[in-house]
Amino acid sequence: MTQNKAFDSLSKKKRKIVKLLFEDKLTDQEIANTVSCSRSTVARLKQDPIFIQAQQEYAVSVLDHALPDSIRELIKLIRNSKSDMVRLQAIQTVFKRAGLFSDNGTPELDKARIRKANADADLTEAKVRALQGGNNGQENKVIELIGELADAFKESSE
Repeated sequence: MTQNKAFDSLSKKKRKIVKLLFEDKLTDQEIANTVSCSRSTVARLKQDPIFIQAQQEYAVSVLDHALPDSIRELIKLIRNSKSDMVRLQAIQTVFKRAGLFSDNGTPELDKARIRKANADADLTEAKVRALQGGNNGQENKVIELIGELADAFKESSE
């Protein structure tokens, strides 16, 4: 369970303001009228670091409480949705949360990206050496080969 130190440290009235601001249904003036304070008090609170922290804590708390319902709804979608796409998205969401799925690719693609990054770094290093002088025929050939390797990686990842 999340600890709400800033939220819990607020007065009952300020906690009510946090909740009303979170619901986002009333203007600052309407909130002020509801809790019997001035609109400027609400505006001042919205600038107070402890009040801002309390708002964040409250939002996280609301999300924490919504998690069981969200999981139940995902399971319903997986089991009952008539749309294959909806079921697939629900399954992907569960897998991502469990750390079993990533939108960013596969292990093979990740390895290829690392190889490409290393090839790009080698190419850049060789170019720097060439620009600094001391460039001989072998370095030119290495630069050319590394460039070809980088191009090959680029084509294979497209």
